[in-house]
Amino acid sequence: MAITKRGFILGATALASAALVITGTGIHLSDGQAFFKESPKELVDEVWQLIDHEYVDESFNSLDWNSVRSDYLGRNYTDQEEAYVAVREMLEQLDDPYTRFMDPEEFRNMQIDTSGELTGVGIQISQDEETNEIVVVSPIEDTPAFEAGLISGDVIKFIDGQSTEGMELSDAVSLIRGPVNSSVTLSVSREGEPLDFDLLRARIEIHPVRYSVETGDEGPVGYIRLTQFSANAATEMQDAIQALEERDVTGYVLDLRSNPGGLLFSSIEIAEMWIEEGTIVSTVDRDEVSDEEIAHNKSLTNQPLVVLVDGGSASASEILSGALQDNDRAVLVGTQTFGKGLVQSVRGLADGSGVAVTIAKYLTPSGRDINKLGIEPDYVVELTDEQRDALTEDRDKVGTLEDPQYSKAVDVLSDAIRAQRDSASAAGVADR
Repeated sequence: MAITKRGFILGATALASAALVITGTGIHLSDGQAFFKESPKELVDEVWQLIDHEYVDESFNSLDWNSVRSDYLGRNYTDQEEAYVAVREMLEQLDDPYTRFMDPEEFRNMQIDTSGELTGVGIQISQDEETNEIVVVSPIEDTPAFEAGLISGDVIKFIDGQSTEGMELSDAVSLIRGPVNSSVTLSVSREGEPLDFDLLRARIEIHPVRYSVETGDEGPVGYIRLTQFSANAATEMQDAIQALEERDVTGYVLDLRSNPGGLLFSSIEIAEMWIEEGTIVSTVDRDEVSDEEIAHNKSLTNQPLVVLVDGGSASASEILSGALQDNDRAVLVGTQTFGKGLVQSVRGLADGSGVAVTIAKYLTPSGRDINKLGIEPDYVVELTDEQRDALTEDRDKVGTLEDPQYSKAVDVLSDAIRAQRDSASAAGVADR
């Protein structure tokens, strides 16, 4: 299975502020649109066919998929909305929260991110596979949700007073989105404690990479924070590494905490900036056909690297951190990652709607399937409630020595820098 820049996402989430850049292949675009007006049943069959041909599990999670087709095509539909309801019902039977239908408005919202500009509260959410609860994966930095203090793991119980029990993820997204300067109230449960957040929707320009030079025991340290794998993430990462190399940093801390993922291709491009050679990731489709992505000697630095991860590090973040860990290119510090090891293809449909289909699973270079398991860091550093609250209240402390996980990363990095210098010195002596 070829991996291309178009049509693949690794979103562990739905984006209530907007969605990652997704482009799909429309089917029977102009003719299909005209036909659909006469036959809403055409859309139902179009979605069924996509799942039948592309879904990662040939057993369809032990579902008689042909029987499902007979059931839903045997019904009568009077309009589009009835067809949309039927498609959602049909996909629900797969018991896969990542395979989902989007009506035309939802699909358009998903494509907004091409410009790196989001409209909404800046929150990324997922639906728990076991409980069906709407869960916060991560707030996006410097957005209303972020500033208000929403954190990974918060369970959204009410949206403007409307219960989310039994609610579809797409419906929750629609309720949270809205016009700029309008308000929305999210009522969440955080470790059993109810909390309310009054948020003002905004238009948000996203720059996924931030970097700085920090002080380290062994010389200047390059600190890079990557917030999501958007279309412009690789370009910004390249600029950051090159700028820090010019500052003669002795090593790097790459912060992937609360990074929910994004474009598969973006994670591969960024991995190549750090890894000289070796496997980055492999994907396995329904036919057990494996496709490997390999580093092609494009690395921008060989300086020691430590990566920060946590429970909000998902999908593309896990591909990158898994590649760096398995290739012995970096040491991971923090807490266990989210555990989303599936790949989705997003396809445009004839009437302007769209569907995301789980088409493959991915494995780390060592062959690890991290879905529902996550990646265990080399050094586990848990934050206390007090430490987490302090960092939430004062975001300027993140990525400083007042940040316990960052502080540990710097200690580990210093050891790696010294080891690299000792190795270089020993090699110099031997050459003589």
